[in-house]
Amino acid sequence: MRRLTRRAFLATSSMATAAVAIAQGCTPSSSTSNNANGSSSNGSSQKVLRLYSGRHYDSDKAVYEGFERKTGIKIEYISDDADKLIERIQAEGSHSAADLLLTVDAGRLWRASAEGLLQPVTATQSPSLYSAVPENLRHPEGQWFALSKRARVIMYNKEKVQPSELSTYEALADARWRSQILVRTSSNIYNLSWVGEMIAVHGEAKTEQWARSMVANFARPPEGNDTAQIMSCAAGIGSIAISNTYYLVRLAKSTKPEERTAFQRIGVCFPNQGDRGTHINISGVGLVKNAHNPEGAIQFMEYLLSPEAQELFAQGNNEYPVLKGVALDPELAKLGTFKESTVSATTFGRNNEVALKLLDRAGWK
Repeated sequence: MRRLTRRAFLATSSMATAAVAIAQGCTPSSSTSNNANGSSSNGSSQKVLRLYSGRHYDSDKAVYEGFERKTGIKIEYISDDADKLIERIQAEGSHSAADLLLTVDAGRLWRASAEGLLQPVTATQSPSLYSAVPENLRHPEGQWFALSKRARVIMYNKEKVQPSELSTYEALADARWRSQILVRTSSNIYNLSWVGEMIAVHGEAKTEQWARSMVANFARPPEGNDTAQIMSCAAGIGSIAISNTYYLVRLAKSTKPEERTAFQRIGVCFPNQGDRGTHINISGVGLVKNAHNPEGAIQFMEYLLSPEAQELFAQGNNEYPVLKGVALDPELAKLGTFKESTVSATTFGRNNEVALKLLDRAGWK
């Protein structure tokens, strides 16, 4: 496994460009030519797999190392903001070094697919991917697949709120929660997918009305990440925080006393258990359109959905596994079981842009 610097990746892209330029003129007999699917005709590229990853978790390194041991294929990767990686793949075009795009949130996966940067993996090519990943957690044509799940839940200050007072996302718009809700900005990708699901369920008009009422209930203008919302809720700045569950579990495991104390003050409500279930977003992977090693890439995608890798995601980053039967992190399991929404990740990913405009109209900064 090797994490490549920006300079190293630029060098790789430059070499790819040079190779294409040679091929367009006269190709020396010793050169390596590329076939239509981008794989090396002499097989040398099949021992290297290059990832563009928007995931920034140390636990992922253990996944890469496990794949290398199992297959002998070396992983080279670069980590960056997912939107920047998507823009890089666009700019590099057919000369991109990337075989796979890994990122958090369905919205980014949908964007990469919509912009023609990914290619499908069919059920014939990989039956195991289709059997492991439920239909609502993968692209309808197989351009991307979920590799982990994250629940966006209602968290509350146990000294200020009783669990019986909470029920649904929709009920947070009630005036009883005036100046009590802590949440990230409207541009946050987790919020966009969450609201994208609301649009899918209720339509734009009703969702905008809900969003306006939510804004009226904010404890402060949105700021900070999910951890900041939880810490502020524990401190009493508000009584309710919207967050993904793994942020809370991190506090439970923290070496900082103030973060462990905050964890003890927070309760969790899994919303909408009486109807569609709690919003589930994903982290996922897609095969890049101009991948140089598509066979190795599909092998890696299958490995990501294996019990071994799924356990690493679950235990290493406190995420919910996609594969059934994989044990949860013990602290995450303590939060309890719940009904998951089955609204398609493709649907709320597609709604991201509409959600952003809607939230802007509602005054959600």
